[in-house]
Amino acid sequence: MTRADLIALTPDVLAALSNRGLVKRATKEVDAGERPTLIEDTDGAVRAAYPDGVTVTLPPGGGGLAAACCSCPAPGVCRHLLAVVLTYQRTHAATTPSHAAAPDRPAAPDRQAAPDHAAGSGHDAEPGHDDAGAGGEPWRWSPGDVTDDDLAAAIGAPALAAAQRRRRRGYTAVVHRPDAADPVPRVELPTGTVRFLVPRQIGYARGDAADDGGEAIALAVWACRTADREQPDRPEAQVRVGGSATVVDRPALDAAVTLAADVLLTGAAHLGSGVDARLAAVRRDLDAAGLRWPLLAVDDLAGQLEAYAARGARYRPETFADLLAELPARRRAVVNAGATPPERVLGTHEPAETPLRRVRLTGLGARVRCSGGEVGVDVVLAHPAAVSVLVLSRAYPVTDDGTPTGHELAGRRVTGATLGALAAGNVVSESAVRSAAHRLRFAAGRLARTTVTPGAGEWSGLPPGLLAHDPDALAAELAGRPPRLLRPRTAAEAVRVLALGEVHAIGYAAGEQRLDATVTGADGGTATVTATHHAAAPGALDALAAALDGTHGRPRYVSGTVRRGADGLVVEPLAVVADAVVVPDLAPGAGDGRLAGAVDVRPDPVAAALGTASALLAQAAHTGLRHLAAGFPERLRTTAAGLAGVGLERCGAALSGLAGTLGADPGEPAVRAWVDAWIRLSVTAESR
Repeated sequence: MTRADLIALTPDVLAALSNRGLVKRATKEVDAGERPTLIEDTDGAVRAAYPDGVTVTLPPGGGGLAAACCSCPAPGVCRHLLAVVLTYQRTHAATTPSHAAAPDRPAAPDRQAAPDHAAGSGHDAEPGHDDAGAGGEPWRWSPGDVTDDDLAAAIGAPALAAAQRRRRRGYTAVVHRPDAADPVPRVELPTGTVRFLVPRQIGYARGDAADDGGEAIALAVWACRTADREQPDRPEAQVRVGGSATVVDRPALDAAVTLAADVLLTGAAHLGSGVDARLAAVRRDLDAAGLRWPLLAVDDLAGQLEAYAARGARYRPETFADLLAELPARRRAVVNAGATPPERVLGTHEPAETPLRRVRLTGLGARVRCSGGEVGVDVVLAHPAAVSVLVLSRAYPVTDDGTPTGHELAGRRVTGATLGALAAGNVVSESAVRSAAHRLRFAAGRLARTTVTPGAGEWSGLPPGLLAHDPDALAAELAGRPPRLLRPRTAAEAVRVLALGEVHAIGYAAGEQRLDATVTGADGGTATVTATHHAAAPGALDALAAALDGTHGRPRYVSGTVRRGADGLVVEPLAVVADAVVVPDLAPGAGDGRLAGAVDVRPDPVAAALGTASALLAQAAHTGLRHLAAGFPERLRTTAAGLAGVGLERCGAALSGLAGTLGADPGEPAVRAWVDAWIRLSVTAESR
């Protein structure tokens, strides 16, 4: 019998199960004729022997390569095992029919809703047909077709029992269905991401969290079943599995919202030290309740108040106001049963930290920030296996010698490598730990290993969730997200890589010290790459202009924080890939280069009106609604008229409504009106 699971293992899948270097080495050895002798047993087991005495056994069943045995001392999937798979594939290449190539632009998957089976049954789904998918397209399949019997065989009865206990408590998941561009289904769970690398071969499913014992694989399969039943036609489905309906009885969240209201009424400028004890109590209760996103918001709120009390530059009235609005916004979404599941709004069941199994990361650049007497560096790394982005942060004090620049900090070392090497290199680590906010740290330990190798910017292998080819399509994707105030509080959630077509124009706005470049994507569409000078990275604009202008060869990719602008997608760059990887914020230079070209600075009355209104509401939060001057309501009405004048009548009405609630002793109605107005302005600005 032919082992279909071994035939289906592509080089990318083998690299995901081991690493790309081992796959290349094994391929080179097989190409050179260093192949083992294979013996196929009648039960499907494949045994191999090497001339030097090394033996390999690939048993049948659903265990995947994890169930294989090699007599060499190397742990995990070794080069011998990879060579056996490659040799087996080449031996059977002439007799195994290949699937038709997937189309460039697939139609929406035509799936029927899965039947509703009783929870806990061992026969929840029937296996699919012999073909990998409809029409011979391997990516057309669902992990929900896997039965519980297959799960038990793959992960073991104890892991399945643990998963069933977890299902009884209930959990949420986001199911990403496969397509021709991204043929690997994946499921985002609170504890990590599971990918199903080979169609209907559950033994090749892989989660990114360490030591979960296979429980996450079962949870992911059940999430796919629920998605197939409830949302069969959606490429991305948010589902709740098991448990009872969410009961909105969250005293910790209510206490946080009450605290935010009291701070808003009093204002940062008039708060005393008595608020510190309340902040500590609220943080403790939110942590105990597992409300991760409100907890992080309160942490940031406490940081803003500390910065203001210390007269630190980290305090920003707009940031302070945004945090005061976020807490009630999240509670409203839960109480009003919005489209986003409460668990996604509140971050329930999100562990504070998750140790990752052996992980491979790709440096996407770095951002240098300077505030509060310190300079920070955020190194941004892609985690392709989880289709996510992680951020490694370091902060350094400003000394009497002056503020260190990004280029100087690029030589600082972390886990044996420099920040510059991490920002542009390839990282393989067995000690990576991810926080709920997707912050990254490397655990210390004698057995933990982290290696960093230089990167050449080979970003073509990044998954579609991170790599975009059409800026217009990416802008449409951003438009479909929930409002920022309700999204998970993950660092660098808006970081993407854009494959470039051409760079059409580079210009410099001297008054704003801003560089703008108009670019096209590899598949069409137009975006604006924009960066503003700051003292901690004086050479950034010169380095960015040179990279986009072709000094280092044709620019092929740009990574950065993406957002929607009035004229389309806007990218605030982290790195540019040409013949080398250029990280502007870490580049040398004093910022004295001549930047040619000009920027057509067109007035944007809508943005100006929104900015004026937001600044006025932030001033109200800073001062406190109880301490506003007598003329403040009239300022609100004037600003409301300006909003209505550019077509934003509802935003203007929200400000007018706030003006009507202010008086000698504003209370809860004024708080509610202020929150209404801030949410309205925030969502409007984000959806432009």
